[in-house]
Amino acid sequence: MCAITAGYRGRKVLVLDHANKPGKKILMSGGGRCNFTHLHSTPANYLSANPPFCISALKRYTPHHFTEWVERHGIEYFEKTPGQLFCTESSKAILNMLLTECEWAGADIRLKCNIETIQGIPSPQSPFSGFMICTSIGTIQCESLVIATGGLSIPTMGSSPFGYKVAEQFGLNVLPTRAGLAPFTLQPDDLARLAPLSGVSCPVEVKLNGHAFKEPMLFTHRGLSGPAMLQISSFWQPGQNLHINLLPDTNVLAELKAWRQQSPNKRIETYLTTKLPKRLAQTFVEWHQWDHTFQQCSNQRLNEITQALKDWTIKPNGTEGYRTAEVTLGGIDTHSLSSKTMAVKDIPNLFFIGEVVDVTGHLGGHNFQWAWASGFAAGNEA
Repeated sequence: MCAITAGYRGRKVLVLDHANKPGKKILMSGGGRCNFTHLHSTPANYLSANPPFCISALKRYTPHHFTEWVERHGIEYFEKTPGQLFCTESSKAILNMLLTECEWAGADIRLKCNIETIQGIPSPQSPFSGFMICTSIGTIQCESLVIATGGLSIPTMGSSPFGYKVAEQFGLNVLPTRAGLAPFTLQPDDLARLAPLSGVSCPVEVKLNGHAFKEPMLFTHRGLSGPAMLQISSFWQPGQNLHINLLPDTNVLAELKAWRQQSPNKRIETYLTTKLPKRLAQTFVEWHQWDHTFQQCSNQRLNEITQALKDWTIKPNGTEGYRTAEVTLGGIDTHSLSSKTMAVKDIPNLFFIGEVVDVTGHLGGHNFQWAWASGFAAGNEA
């Protein structure tokens, strides 16, 4: 995005990529269909130690700008859940669009290029007149340098701390990083009980520290995943409990009392299997010893059942970490950057964009939107 924007301004642009193919993370995103933006992306959908930083870029390049571009290229897409846009066919369409635009803009892409050293070229008027980059394909000199190297997530795709090291080399502060949008692992006892539910999914509402997400949850052989768990993982710290409402749209207590009055001989499990996946209902019945009929339940017992379903409290063991995390939280401290241009305030021809900076989106296309918006901001200045 940055290369395209700068290229159309008449700049001579070179993209250096250590991968053997461009856009690998684009190809794997959204289950191969690329959740390329979210129609309702706002600054509230991003985590940062400096929350106002993302406002300027997101205002100047909106999801509608990107979807207009997608439509001009004839790419078919659909809205999976409210606001989340996916390619109808394949994420290759988005990658091909970007590569085509790079070609039209005159931006040159060099693959299999490892960066060995970066040096600023001293200047009497400003910190640096440009940069000297020693690479595996030779030495390259440039006037402006943009670092768009992402975070630490999914190391098998080639992620590395390269961008953070460049920032530190030029005196920028890098905030602590950790895995975000990652599945949870469970304590041994909980895992033994819940691992047999692997593959079971249900809609829930999960709450933690004033944050709440109402989306599906998935049981896995390692723990808990699905959109709800990935979303809340970005706010979770080790040792904290998750509060999971297994029936967020149900007045459980009222329904239990109605069943007791109308079907006193039916069992609690019968009710639960009308509300939850059968295997999950059976697990909760065995776990809480709810193997009795409604007429055997006192009001206190019905209250206990309601509490267990509406506020299932569980303490994760951890997350699966960078291995499967979709994003990296933390990164380059944005107080050092211009929110309008993404340039380093003290080095106006050095830019950092995308995930390498301390701006992390919610699940659902927000991180792509930050990539497009921050790339556009830097591309209009570099």
